[in-house]
Amino acid sequence: MKKIIAFYIFIFPIITFSQISKDTIFSQKLNEDRQFTISLPESYAFNKTKKYPIVLLLDGDYLFDPFQGALSYGAYWDDIPEVIIVGISQNQKDERFTDCGVDQETGLPDAKGELFYEFIGQELMPFLEKSYRIAPFKIIAGHDVTAGFLNFFLYKDQPIFNAYISLSPQFPVSMEETIPDRLAALNQQLFYYQATAVGDLKSIKDKTIQLDAAVAELKKPNLKYHFDNFPNASHYSLVLYAIPNALYHIFGIYQPISVNEYNEKIAVLPSGYVDYLNKKYETMEKLLALKTRIRFNDFKAIEAAIIKNKAYDEFGELSSLAEKQYPKSMLADYELALMYEYTGEFLKARKYYQAAYEREEIGNLTQNMMYDKMEEMKNAKAPTPPETVPSTPSPDQKP
Repeated sequence: MKKIIAFYIFIFPIITFSQISKDTIFSQKLNEDRQFTISLPESYAFNKTKKYPIVLLLDGDYLFDPFQGALSYGAYWDDIPEVIIVGISQNQKDERFTDCGVDQETGLPDAKGELFYEFIGQELMPFLEKSYRIAPFKIIAGHDVTAGFLNFFLYKDQPIFNAYISLSPQFPVSMEETIPDRLAALNQQLFYYQATAVGDLKSIKDKTIQLDAAVAELKKPNLKYHFDNFPNASHYSLVLYAIPNALYHIFGIYQPISVNEYNEKIAVLPSGYVDYLNKKYETMEKLLALKTRIRFNDFKAIEAAIIKNKAYDEFGELSSLAEKQYPKSMLADYELALMYEYTGEFLKARKYYQAAYEREEIGNLTQNMMYDKMEEMKNAKAPTPPETVPSTPSPDQKP
């Protein structure tokens, strides 16, 4: 691989620099050099063992920047995981049309289209996986011609991509009828997002709506499907509307517990709050192949639900989980202290507040706070800690 240029680009005022480079790879399939742009996450350089999901962009010349911006913003707030972004250049000589060439009779890739398809699956992706720390979860995205073409990767019995972002897709002949059959036949977990707009090209819009109607009939737990038809967008402007929706559809399970999730799914449970927390992160790992430490704020959300519903015995489970996730911090002892305080055993509560005082601070739990609680427990007669609920971080406060 020959490195063409490396530079840093500032995406948003609140976002730190991300490394972006333009590189080439020689394709034996295509018998030519192909250029691509790659963005590595901010933590890539210092977290030497972490693997990252990859987003592969067809039409990378103009889709790279909007995807980079949305992904960087989401990662800043920890709504979206850090990812590796790769954009294939296809617009220098209108390669997108020859790359995505299709036989008009069969609806399958023509000679050049088949070679480009093999270039992605047999050359580019293996090269990227060998060269970078890429997690098993892979996303592919495209717009109009390339959005239609990316669906050919669904035709494999074991598709190499887990998620598909199809923006105003221009389908080859009969593809809108074939895709529902392929989605129905595949057994692996898949995410599929497609978008059109009222102002989209009529031929594209009609087929996309037809496909949506067919996919909506599928009742498959392993298919996470979403469709958008934007009322005030055109064939080109819909891209900026669709990208955030697509990413939040795919990475929805990754997001921290929000106020809505707390109110609608957690606080209404009669019990099992710690189980909910465990299952949330187990599902995240299963769907996205990401093993992530449980966020401190998510512990606080479960703590609030326990207090609200007076399920104080669950503090013991929450403490055990905290000991595994944050073994050096005061969180585990703090949760036990809450359990004893809320059940009126103030001497034991003071003991665990003191134990917490001797361990590392975390989040809003400080030594000063533990000392004050120890003093409060000396003459405590009734539970006093206020009920808390999770809150959305303010714009000037990074989580």
